[in-house]
Amino acid sequence: MKRHYFDHNATTPVAPQALETMLPYLKGCYGNASSIHTFGQDARSGVERARRQVAALLNAQPKEIVFTGGGTEADNLAILGVVHASAKPAKHVITSTIEHPGVLNACRHLEDHGVEVTYVSAGSRGVVSVDDIRAAMRPETVLITIMHANNELGTVQPIAEIAQLAREAGIPFHTDGVQSAGKLATDVQELGVDLFALSGHKIYAPKGVGALYVRKGTVLEPVLFGGSHERGRRPGTENVPGIVALGEAAALAHRDLTTEGQRLIGLRDRLQQGILANVESAIVNGHGVERTPNTTNIRFDHIEGEAMVIALDLKGFAVSSGAACSSGAVKPSHVLTAIGLSTNQAKSSIRFSLGHETNDEDVDALLEAIPQVVGHLRNLSPAYAG
Repeated sequence: MKRHYFDHNATTPVAPQALETMLPYLKGCYGNASSIHTFGQDARSGVERARRQVAALLNAQPKEIVFTGGGTEADNLAILGVVHASAKPAKHVITSTIEHPGVLNACRHLEDHGVEVTYVSAGSRGVVSVDDIRAAMRPETVLITIMHANNELGTVQPIAEIAQLAREAGIPFHTDGVQSAGKLATDVQELGVDLFALSGHKIYAPKGVGALYVRKGTVLEPVLFGGSHERGRRPGTENVPGIVALGEAAALAHRDLTTEGQRLIGLRDRLQQGILANVESAIVNGHGVERTPNTTNIRFDHIEGEAMVIALDLKGFAVSSGAACSSGAVKPSHVLTAIGLSTNQAKSSIRFSLGHETNDEDVDALLEAIPQVVGHLRNLSPAYAG
């Protein structure tokens, strides 16, 4: 059976160039990047090259890049690090209801320790209002954290406008850029953010490596304690193979951003239009325009989304009924309920996320399979009277 992968927002395959780049650091160049001998300095050279490559993707300075163990760690370092560093006696954080759990649970942890958090709605289209952010700001606000692009809907937030508000008020601004890096322009100078998190396995690098951009002058306390690695911000021996692969993946993303984005928009729109034309009661969730090029989230009323995931998998298609880090959860997607969907509507929604290897053949095959699968599942549903 030929298999077709439509779950790139969950993870991506490692790019051949990234794999080739990291292999020498698993073999002969295995030194500790903190060692002063030749083995160590060869490893250090790879790390610093990757730092320059990640910085180029973000239009940052290399010294502003901190390597981490992934996107969640980067988000935690940004959020907890800034809040803990604040000298204000009363502390307040602003975030949104549709953030990734790496942000939401960090904020809930802060609430458990006396920090007040405001969770701003993203409305029915999954886009945060700048006016709502403005209304939530207070003298004691020490951080605003709003994701750049949502992992389930693909919706893009007005980051530059929010960053301008934050800058005028002297409030540090962090964005979770895990789903935008490599898909959208992520120039941190144009966006105006102080902190930007990304993850390797979302941009065709291996799992277990990520990075955090920290604008020069941003006060940040470490959340892990050990050696003085990463300018004292993230201790622990560097994952050199993962880091050099992340650097190569960032360079590829930077090179191909515009052409690949346009290609994916064409494929995604053809997939979405084909589904809407051939499946009744299929509805796109979230904003139809302001979203990442590769993502569409569609509700199929009167079916269970997980049943559809399984049925499509049996036909060779990988799709998602929610965020991968929430798989197995009984609750519906917090993102979909936050934009106003009922529990049943949220559970009947499927995310399709395309990637580098997705082509016309994959889309055609999926368009042929979906009406069959939906028809079969609806015939089994007592709620469907079609």
